[in-house]
Amino acid sequence: MSSGSKTDKQKAARNGASRQGGAPADAASAQGGAYPRDFASTQERIVPMRLQKFLARAGAASRRGSEALMTAGRVTVNGQVVTELGSKVDPAVDVVAVDGAVVTLSDTPVTLMLNKPSGYVTTMSDPHARHTVAELVPCERYPGLFPIGRLDQDTTGLLLFSTDGDLANRLLHPRHHVDKTYRALVKGVPGTAALCRLRDGVVLEDGATAPARVRMLASEPQDAPGTARVELVIHEGRKRQVRRMCEAVGHPVLRLHRASFGPLELGGLELGSWRLLDSEELAALGKAAGLAC
Repeated sequence: MSSGSKTDKQKAARNGASRQGGAPADAASAQGGAYPRDFASTQERIVPMRLQKFLARAGAASRRGSEALMTAGRVTVNGQVVTELGSKVDPAVDVVAVDGAVVTLSDTPVTLMLNKPSGYVTTMSDPHARHTVAELVPCERYPGLFPIGRLDQDTTGLLLFSTDGDLANRLLHPRHHVDKTYRALVKGVPGTAALCRLRDGVVLEDGATAPARVRMLASEPQDAPGTARVELVIHEGRKRQVRRMCEAVGHPVLRLHRASFGPLELGGLELGSWRLLDSEELAALGKAAGLAC
């Protein structure tokens, strides 16, 4: 690759190009520029950097997700595909791209919450042209946003987004035991035996779940006879876990809503709306994830 071509790409990175496909220049300004303001003074500290760590810090994906991007051949460094995990880059010189879109380090990570409505899949793009959560959050304003975990298409409630891959990786790792609270409308009314099975852990096809905190909210509510409202608090993040747990004890989920994630609650956030986390919420979330204050 010629030096001129490389220089052009570096200019594109400084102008705020992102993995979302070229965000406007003011998006980069909103994050403090392509690189930290004290980049020169911290260069020795962060160079060289493992490519998957760079991708996570740049908000391309979580650390594990970044490794998957690399092994799938979707990551290039200076125009060359890099699939070897552990490869290192110099953020001040090398041009890193995912699917052809340049990704860069930003000064201040952004984390926000969305009150997800039903009917949206938790992905930033979908080959089947379904509605995605990317339509509901400000991707152009904050390049590199990605969801922390998933909610099923028909599940509503609190969904976090961030440009901080390290934070996401810690929040989703089972060892940190970050609680998620779900409220489910289930078919029938669970008895003592069913509730005890949920509390003790349910054996699913991928193994037994960890014990959950469970309480009955309403039995046969007037607006939904023959059902019950149950609250479950879990810290795992298996695919469709709450739905599969309730199905396993004989009470399929009819509606599901996530009310909280760790220390965060939706509060008065309207369905389909988002807001940035404030400093206190970020500190509490970091503490829950085991990050140093």
